[in-house]
Amino acid sequence: MSYLVLARKSRPQRFEEVVGQRAVVRTLQNALRQRRVPHALIFSGIRGTGKTTLARIMAKALNCAQGPTAEPCGECRSCREIMAGTSVDLHEVDGASNRGIQEIRELKEKIRFMPTSARFKIIIIDEVHMLTTEAFNALLKTLEEPPEHVYFMFATTELHKVPVTILSRCQRYELKRVGRRELFDHFARLAGEEGVEIEPAALNLVVREAGGSVRDGLSLLDQVFSYCGTSVTAGDVVEVLGLVSREVITALGTALLEGDLGRALDSLEAIYTYGMDLKRFINELLSWFRSLVICRVSRQPEHLLDLPADELEELRGIAGRYSAQTLSAMFNLLLESLEKVTWSRQPRLALELAFIRAVQVGDVVGVSELLARLDKVLAGVPAESLVAAVPPRRVSEQRENRTSAPATGAGPGVPAGGKSAAFGPSSAPEPAASAGRARQEETTGQKGPPEPADRKAAASASDDVPAREGRPPAEDSPADPVPSRPADGDGMRQGGAKDVRRHWDGFLAYVRERKAWMAAALGRAASVSREGDTLVIQYDDAADCRLLKNRENIRPLTEFALDFFQESLTVKFHVPDSLACEIDPENGTTPQQERRELANDPLVLAALEIFNGQVGDIRVGPRFRQPLPPGE
Repeated sequence: MSYLVLARKSRPQRFEEVVGQRAVVRTLQNALRQRRVPHALIFSGIRGTGKTTLARIMAKALNCAQGPTAEPCGECRSCREIMAGTSVDLHEVDGASNRGIQEIRELKEKIRFMPTSARFKIIIIDEVHMLTTEAFNALLKTLEEPPEHVYFMFATTELHKVPVTILSRCQRYELKRVGRRELFDHFARLAGEEGVEIEPAALNLVVREAGGSVRDGLSLLDQVFSYCGTSVTAGDVVEVLGLVSREVITALGTALLEGDLGRALDSLEAIYTYGMDLKRFINELLSWFRSLVICRVSRQPEHLLDLPADELEELRGIAGRYSAQTLSAMFNLLLESLEKVTWSRQPRLALELAFIRAVQVGDVVGVSELLARLDKVLAGVPAESLVAAVPPRRVSEQRENRTSAPATGAGPGVPAGGKSAAFGPSSAPEPAASAGRARQEETTGQKGPPEPADRKAAASASDDVPAREGRPPAEDSPADPVPSRPADGDGMRQGGAKDVRRHWDGFLAYVRERKAWMAAALGRAASVSREGDTLVIQYDDAADCRLLKNRENIRPLTEFALDFFQESLTVKFHVPDSLACEIDPENGTTPQQERRELANDPLVLAALEIFNGQVGDIRVGPRFRQPLPPGE
């Protein structure tokens, strides 16, 4: 007789021999005892967990001479014929190769007749999800109301592919993966029966590779026995199955956690030289890091990790040396990076790049630490204690940016694109400024910064806004109807809108500093007014505004108006009884859109929320913000 592999030789013939499916076995036995066996059953689960085996045992139990019984005897004629595969009343169909409607019609013809020698006709269809839609439809009526002498038993690895109309007519039994301990004991017993001595570490490797499938584990065990003979070691299993030992995975993972890139690359070189399958290696490494995360965050990791006790204890020791944030960050980075390795044209390069990124996880400053530093700033910690964390060159650059921000619009926290948003007073003063004011109050006894005489006079003439450093004299003072040249950015920091007619001369001065010819053209306007959100500039002669309405000029003019008046205004030219100066709407709307986008920029909103501030002014004209050089 030819050799029988372990998967066939050790196939269970009784319910008590089934490995790892206690709940399903108990339900089936109770149904047999109580005569409550349904006319159609469907077994689902991964490969090698006992679906077809349970269907055959059920067939023997139903047709046993002592039954139906909860445990077939295995001695009667019916049991022997089913075991030998010669029973004429047991029809076992392969759904993958007999999947058409014609095969189902022939099957329906067979079940019309009474059993030949057994008590019932049993129909077993393996991989039932492979049947065509027409075949399923042909089976529906028979499956719902079968003859009393017929039982249907289906097996499938993909239950979701079976139509709901079929599932609703069957009693479902979902088989789970077999646990590590049960597989270990089962394989150890079979090895003893075969006269093979196998190390526990070697058996653990076989169990791990089986993945909860009894048949897969038996096939691997058969291969190992053929290679090693009567004595099997862990090294033999690693060599014959092409595995990477747990020690290599542990060494590589520990090197990544310690930031030792050289040692990690050396381990990778050893794995490549050995010829390890790349996908298998990636799965092993990710599984190792997953186990670390679980050991770190779970109080009872043994309930989530099906691992030997010594291996679990080693993982606990490694996980205890690192924070949960570090382990989860490393796991997440590797999970995202290693997925790209499988389809990369240069998988090794992609793998090395993933390792380079992984060892840099420890250099990333967490959000909680950044927020803690920000809390210190807001709490008024002296600036000198915070400078140590910033290089001196960066500190000087930040001071220069704060000083020149109104003129250039390019300071810390300014969104990209050269536009700026200046923040008004907030409830949290700058630490250095508050320290300076405190020293001043101690020496002079005066609250707040000292004011020049001319500013005090301006403050007495205008009470609308408190005097601030860099603010020009009150623009509505009767002694100075046309405002003097404002400092760079002054006039935009007042945080309030200006009246168009009253501040028109100031606007002309603002434009003259940036584009002299445009200010001259605006000065020839007959009148100006505001209609809602529109700045209406009226001319008596269309020739005076024809140049201003061009695309290359209307945009900076609109930006100047937005920056000076600090309102979302649209510029419009009007000439009585003429349409020569009408503006294309597309040319005049872009600055307003940019202003709205800048006001709602996430960076601006975040800064307002963090510093509890308010927007003082918004600028959208980076090219023309600075005044012209002298002589131009």
